[in-house]
Amino acid sequence: MATYFTSKVSLALILTTAAISAATAGNSKLKQTNLILYLQDFANGPNPTFIPVAGVAGKPWNFTQFGTIFVTDNPITARPDPNSKVLGRAQGIYTVAAADGRNLLVVLTLALVDGSSIAIQGTSRQFESVTELGVVSGTGKFRFARGFAVGKNVVIDIPNGYTLVQFNVTVKHY
Repeated sequence: MATYFTSKVSLALILTTAAISAATAGNSKLKQTNLILYLQDFANGPNPTFIPVAGVAGKPWNFTQFGTIFVTDNPITARPDPNSKVLGRAQGIYTVAAADGRNLLVVLTLALVDGSSIAIQGTSRQFESVTELGVVSGTGKFRFARGFAVGKNVVIDIPNGYTLVQFNVTVKHY
């Protein structure tokens, strides 16, 4: 009986060691890419790129009301200027997920013009000047991406419904 148990433990240790070795070997093949991208967010005007689609009945659907859900399809540009080269679209969902309205749950795909994408997810503390989100996946050039994205509000123009967010994205990928 002890031999059977010892064999099972030994097999488990061998498999665990093999899995760790394989994961470590795979990491040596990973490339790291650092990107600086600008998300152009237009909530007003004839072609908004950020709109509320659901919320609590009888409550205003705004960016501080708990339960409000927004859909976004923002241009991603190479420079802060909205007329600079478009690199792709930031498409996804923001949900005001904190009862006090301070945090958003962000599920966002950076869909780049070359067909590659980077999937971002996490909690955005929307009233802090800098926020960090996790990179959870990617496709194309960024297949199996993981990393982080640091967002910094460069322009917040609430009366005109315009926000410019600089994203510094660091990903490891194959």
